[in-house]
Amino acid sequence: MEHEDIEVKLLLEAIYIKYGYDFRNYTKASIKRRISQRLMLSNLANISAMQHLLLTNKVFFETLLHDFSIQVTEMFRDPSFYIAIRKHVIPILKTYPYIKIWHAGCASGEEVYSMAILLKEEGLLEKTLIYATDINEVVLKKAKDGIYPVEKIKEYTQNYQKAGGLKSFSNYYTAKYDAVIMKKELKKNLIFAQHNLATDHDFGEMNLIMCRNVLIYFDDNLQKRVYRLFTNSLVRQGFLCLGSKESLNFSDSYKFFEESVPNEKIYRKKII
Repeated sequence: MEHEDIEVKLLLEAIYIKYGYDFRNYTKASIKRRISQRLMLSNLANISAMQHLLLTNKVFFETLLHDFSIQVTEMFRDPSFYIAIRKHVIPILKTYPYIKIWHAGCASGEEVYSMAILLKEEGLLEKTLIYATDINEVVLKKAKDGIYPVEKIKEYTQNYQKAGGLKSFSNYYTAKYDAVIMKKELKKNLIFAQHNLATDHDFGEMNLIMCRNVLIYFDDNLQKRVYRLFTNSLVRQGFLCLGSKESLNFSDSYKFFEESVPNEKIYRKKII
């Protein structure tokens, strides 16, 4: 093992022991890249110096936690995915008296509000409870507030339209200065909570789980753990939605699922 790899391993171990956050099974390339960026920005001599600082300075640790968190997201990201949800998943959800959805790794919440908008347009939001979770409390606060830069709205509006939106996207937010605020009617059935996919337990009896473009940052062992977590959290014939670069097909959990919309990575739990 190279000297740098040992330093990275010790750093992640220190974070786990001191703060309880487990990044030990994130892909090494991604973690090393984020550590290198923070080293440059902090003018620290090496990773060992970073380890000492994070153990003695919680503010610096929180900065590093923000670096490690996966925050690449946008409203109606991959519009064809939302079209597939409308066409293949919504008709089945409409047959349930009550719906529970888990957005795992929700980041700053853009995709949570996208689903809330879709459910509202399909007449399902009132009978749905959406649990939105992330490891990072700072981004969870941002998600709960539902405030986004106004310069993003043109892109989000285009995504919404491509995703089969039924109204004007402006119906769902209020513009204020250089930001937009998502309307309260979208928030009342949302529950934001901290949850660590690497260490925490499952959420039971979910009809739909969304975890898109998160597992690509996990190594094989952590992916296996998370797939088991999702399998245990879903009701029979519940749906699991992954990102475009992720797949259940080569995992141990694949035998519990069938491919509902293969090209959009939408799976359905089998009746076993």
